[in-house]
Amino acid sequence: MTATHRPTLDLSTVQRIRKLAVLLALVGLMGLASVTQSIGGIDGEWHEHVASAGLVAMVLSIVGRAWCSLYIGGRKKAEIVDRGPYSITRNPLYVFSYIGAFGIGAQSGSVTIGLGFVLAAMAVFYMTVRREEAFLEQEFGAVYAAYKARTPRFWPRPSLWRDEELLTIRPDLFLTTIRDGLMFLVAIPVFELVDFGQMSGWLHVAANLP
Repeated sequence: MTATHRPTLDLSTVQRIRKLAVLLALVGLMGLASVTQSIGGIDGEWHEHVASAGLVAMVLSIVGRAWCSLYIGGRKKAEIVDRGPYSITRNPLYVFSYIGAFGIGAQSGSVTIGLGFVLAAMAVFYMTVRREEAFLEQEFGAVYAAYKARTPRFWPRPSLWRDEELLTIRPDLFLTTIRDGLMFLVAIPVFELVDFGQMSGWLHVAANLP
């Protein structure tokens, strides 16, 4: 259903605030990661296993976010998208972003740091989601209320799955989502530098975390 009146909430401003909050959270968490180390040390099996699991999580996040963009690309302000991944959760892009956040933190070799990244992402996106929901409620009224009532905010419910036979795809938005997702992989060289700094003694390790 297409909106017939002008939006009263500026989603672009919400997105800018979200990006700033994500940046601040990343700086704080990277500061914590630089003074902690995974149990067993940098070369230990625990570190390697956690980092490998994190890489898998980041790849899953990139693929999942791209999949979601095929359904939502450019349509959020124009209609309620309730097919594909949006039929089982109202915010699949954020769900895959949480998975990616864990993958980023897990490059430290610590599950604790990985979960810290997830909690930070959840806190930031929770505020964003509430503003987006207010916008959608104002724009689409009963249509969105019905969608909201039957579909979980985050945790997917596979039994609700419904799909489209045909999709209209915006290649530019799809490629933008891929590009943004690939930024997750920057965590790999960044944490390698942290490991090098700790091994060289440039960074003091204050604690070992599981």
